[in-house]
Amino acid sequence: MTEDTAETSLGEVEVRRSRRRVRTVTAFREGDRTIVAIPARFTRTQEREWVRRMVAKLAAQEKRRRPSDEQLATRAAELSARYLDGRAVPTSVAWSSQQGRRWGSCTPGEGTIRISTRVRGMPRWVLDYVLLHELAHLLHGGHGPEFWALLDSYPRTERARGFLEGFAFLADRAGDGPSDAGPAATHGPDVHDGGDDDRDDDDGEDHDAREPVGDLSEEVEVHERS
Repeated sequence: MTEDTAETSLGEVEVRRSRRRVRTVTAFREGDRTIVAIPARFTRTQEREWVRRMVAKLAAQEKRRRPSDEQLATRAAELSARYLDGRAVPTSVAWSSQQGRRWGSCTPGEGTIRISTRVRGMPRWVLDYVLLHELAHLLHGGHGPEFWALLDSYPRTERARGFLEGFAFLADRAGDGPSDAGPAATHGPDVHDGGDDDRDDDDGEDHDAREPVGDLSEEVEVHERS
């Protein structure tokens, strides 16, 4: 595998060429750098085009993972309608840096929900779970059977709980802060390549920015993922 590094208006971008990579182009964050992994046979023109495309795609993905307070409230309303029959209606939903060891909190009497800023950058389905968890508390204050029954309809409840528990465990072992310590500002917990193999994600989630390419024997034919 060979590497090229360049400084652009979007920050430092490192291009990694691999003979093992045949069908996909992948982009992910590694600290302060953006890594774009491409097939070794790409021409310089193809490299420039794919770097531009994938850096833009990754930036859009990260923006989607870090919604504003207004977007957070809109998403909470969508989740309430979809999974709670619209019964949970918060008066406000906002990010908060004062959550201590909690992923989120709510005050049922006031109808307010606060989501820890440590959740920013985590996968969309994890944020959705945290939002749903707090929305359910507007209907049931404790964590009894009735509370968990409300979350049964969300298909990723157990997966999200496992993700948060695992992430908290790793953060505690690293001594990086409280047990709900979330991703650093420049590196989300799952924005990575997972090795330089050529596997495609099969769960429909955006772990990194990845696109398939066509036959590279002569000219690359680009196929956008639907």
